[in-house]
Amino acid sequence: MATHYATVTWDQLHRDARTLARQLMPLMPFKGVVAITRGGMIPAAIIARELGCRVMETISVVSYDEEQQGEPVIVKQPDAAGDGEGFLVVDDLVDSGVTARLVRERLPKAVFACLYAKPKGRELTDHFVTEVSQDTWVLFPWDTAPLFVPPLVDGARDGDTAA
Repeated sequence: MATHYATVTWDQLHRDARTLARQLMPLMPFKGVVAITRGGMIPAAIIARELGCRVMETISVVSYDEEQQGEPVIVKQPDAAGDGEGFLVVDDLVDSGVTARLVRERLPKAVFACLYAKPKGRELTDHFVTEVSQDTWVLFPWDTAPLFVPPLVDGARDGDTAA
């Protein structure tokens, strides 16, 4: 169970995806981009746009039920990517490395990139933007919703954390 939470906004996600694309430019050209779904789809689309890649593929790996990680299972194969040669694999986060390890086995010749990396999974990604602590649960924009918070003068308490 996570002890810390970090919220990523849409603006921050977009900036970090563009930063990652800049890191990846010297490795071009790529034949295409493989998004690890679902979390990697939006970063992959942004990165593909920035790098001029038109071929998009997905690999769907299921390993989480809420915040509990289980055994990963590939539920959709990235057939167009073959063994990954010339392809860029994109995910939002590499956590324990369980999903990344499975994807690397399936696409051993691909370049693996993600926006955020935790220490246990960091060695499994070739490129990332920001490292976060292992005990941090990253809340992505698609996981959250804006919430009205009343002004303090209207009765909000100092301990309220909604923003």
